[in-house]
Amino acid sequence: MKVPLKISLKAVAIVLLPFTAQAENICQGYGPQTPRDITSTDGSNMADVAFAPPSSEMNLCNLHTHTNAEHKGPGYAVFAGAGDHGGYQCNEADSLTEAELSAPASSAYHGVKPGDTIEVHWVYSSCDITPGKGLGSCLSEACVNPQLRVEAQVFLVVNDAKALNFMDFAYQNNVVDGRHQPKALPSGTGTPVTFIGSTTGTSYTQEKCSPFQVTWSVRPQCAKLDINSLNAWAEAGNVFKEDHSHGVRQLVTAKELLAPIN
Repeated sequence: MKVPLKISLKAVAIVLLPFTAQAENICQGYGPQTPRDITSTDGSNMADVAFAPPSSEMNLCNLHTHTNAEHKGPGYAVFAGAGDHGGYQCNEADSLTEAELSAPASSAYHGVKPGDTIEVHWVYSSCDITPGKGLGSCLSEACVNPQLRVEAQVFLVVNDAKALNFMDFAYQNNVVDGRHQPKALPSGTGTPVTFIGSTTGTSYTQEKCSPFQVTWSVRPQCAKLDINSLNAWAEAGNVFKEDHSHGVRQLVTAKELLAPIN
């Protein structure tokens, strides 16, 4: 009886070692991270982070896109692979017509083609700032620790003038009640899932966490977006100096790095 017991304990130790090592590699001492699967409410990171005000009470500071969705949601659950160019695709990506997939006349906005999925981030700051390039535009010398909010929408990019027009959601010096705002935010794609997380992007992983705390509002369904409108946005020039779509941060799955969704 003793011999089998020793073998059993050794086997258990071998099985547990990878999981122990993995747990040790997860960021320690950070607040909740993003992106996440918004269909799951699980999370055990209880960092005391207040939700940011509604976007209408904040200043739009940045607007950019990621090719493939960083989040996973009901309407974008098709895994596109690991790495900076992985993420998730809209469920309807494989059912587009030949016309929707045809090449556009312009390619001013790089890193996106018909048939691609993109996740668009409208980034807001509590600071008194003007919109500009990168996260630095959300801060100022007088406001170095702002509350941040990201409104997110996942789009399926098509060559179709009848699809949504990105310019309808762009910023063109719009000021409402003294605050910088986009012309509009997408609607009709489900009630946004709101939670506390972090900034995203390819420089962060579960082992290298973002220190920035962000209130996220992520819409659960995809919508079709005309690629010609993205190219028009780039051709017209924009204060964000965005002319290409960015890579993705891989999905955060460790519960220790996720806030519960209520």
